[in-house]
Amino acid sequence: MYRNPYMMYDVNLLEKSLEGVKAAVQGEREDELFYDYLISVAPTEDEKKIIASIRDDERGHNKMFRQIYKNITGVDVPPGVDEEFVKPISYLDGIKKALFGELGAVERYREIRRGLPSRMYRDILFNIITDEIKHSAKYNYLYTLNNNNMQRDLYPIMASAIDTSKFSPDDWVKYINPLVVRALAEQKQGINMEHLFQEFILSGVLVGLGNNPQQAIEQVEEWEKTGVSKLLMESKMR
Repeated sequence: MYRNPYMMYDVNLLEKSLEGVKAAVQGEREDELFYDYLISVAPTEDEKKIIASIRDDERGHNKMFRQIYKNITGVDVPPGVDEEFVKPISYLDGIKKALFGELGAVERYREIRRGLPSRMYRDILFNIITDEIKHSAKYNYLYTLNNNNMQRDLYPIMASAIDTSKFSPDDWVKYINPLVVRALAEQKQGINMEHLFQEFILSGVLVGLGNNPQQAIEQVEEWEKTGVSKLLMESKMR
């Protein structure tokens, strides 16, 4: 433990906090593209405003993180490696991703707060954490709203349970649209066509077996990432 004129602090915890601060701001470019996507596909002006307000909060958080880092270290946060932005398969999937992202941020920011060397910085983190909790509540509202609307659109008689056995061809076309949107997005990213066909035909098979489109694509991606399907891994590398 080391003492400064103001308090006792643990150098190891401080280093972890600074690493956490770096990680929090180094994905800014990808975050901006993600927010741009959600705002562009949000179905109502009210939803666009909610997401834009969250985006503006996050921009403010990034500025505060950068200032904390510079105040403590004397240098700017170093640039990170830009990750390629991958569009969600649908607006609803994007909202779900954002919701869990906010909840994960709460946990990460609590760890950052623990190691900061002054009450002023910890108070800033407390306010940021409070914002993240509010954001998660807003995303939960958007997810619930749009999930209910999607189910009513797909099968108006039974909003809580989709009976695909009664689908018309047009019902099926609407139902698999998230897979179509995802496939088009991946095609634009230059993924080879063999892998693309494998991935989405297999997803279609899973939908036919009773999975919803989101479950289907997540299952195929898990098989690919974990190596359960060696052929999917091989075709993606070509």
